[in-house]
Amino acid sequence: MDQDFDSGSGYHFDVMRRAIELIDAAGPGLKLEELAAGMNMSPAHFQRVFSRWAGVSPKRFQQYLALGHAKALLAERFTTLETSHAVGLSGGGRLHDLFLRWEAMSPGDFARGGEGLVIAWGWFDSPFGRALVMGTDKGICGIGFEGEASAGEAMADLAGRWPKARYVEDPERLRPWAEAAFGASGVSGEAPLYLIGAPFQIKVWEALLSIPSGQVTTYSEIARSIGHPKAVRAVGTAVGRNPISWLIPCHRALRKSGGLGGYHWGLPVKRVMLAYETARAEASPGAATGA
Repeated sequence: MDQDFDSGSGYHFDVMRRAIELIDAAGPGLKLEELAAGMNMSPAHFQRVFSRWAGVSPKRFQQYLALGHAKALLAERFTTLETSHAVGLSGGGRLHDLFLRWEAMSPGDFARGGEGLVIAWGWFDSPFGRALVMGTDKGICGIGFEGEASAGEAMADLAGRWPKARYVEDPERLRPWAEAAFGASGVSGEAPLYLIGAPFQIKVWEALLSIPSGQVTTYSEIARSIGHPKAVRAVGTAVGRNPISWLIPCHRALRKSGGLGGYHWGLPVKRVMLAYETARAEASPGAATGA
């Protein structure tokens, strides 16, 4: 019996996560009927549900999950960050509209390891797996994913960034921001960001914020855009230390060769994020959306 797509964001995200896992594992030979059966849906209903979320059919989405897709993105949708900076975040599509308000912690406060800071945390469903969201009164300061990391490892990873902060489990406080960040069905709103990092890291994260949804750039291009063209390795490290995955889009940074490079929460998550954004860009020509 078909289940209702709008019965709740948790169900909606869980269906998409399981569908993507099946699509990715089976390869191009998977039939719509087989995929729908795995979701306990009729083929027609599943096609509607998936296409509504991704903007393209499951078959088309499979092409974007292919390992060679990163090279195609680099050839077709490479972003020069100087241009992006000139345009401003408003040119980056709907995802950037979510955080018109963001600020960075001062270097002195960061050096104190988050001392005096109260950080709320909670687990939420997302299209990319279970997500650990952290936030202060100023905005989201951390998003990590349970996948290649266990829930305990993800928590230790993010909490270890600011070891002197006080952590309080409070998912209801964070829920409006988390649901806006992950595009929960019927939810709109703002997910403000609070960047907690060293000055060089924050410069790199600002550059990432300038990459429009559905497009990509390279680590070397990021290094050039922040005035440190020879610091490609340091840029790569800063990208990997981005604490706010998805919203600060480190998944849009690729190697010059078109290889995916690394991803802190696992390459399968990075591939799904890129596939999702490409699909949404295709569904809305000239107006790529990321949420």
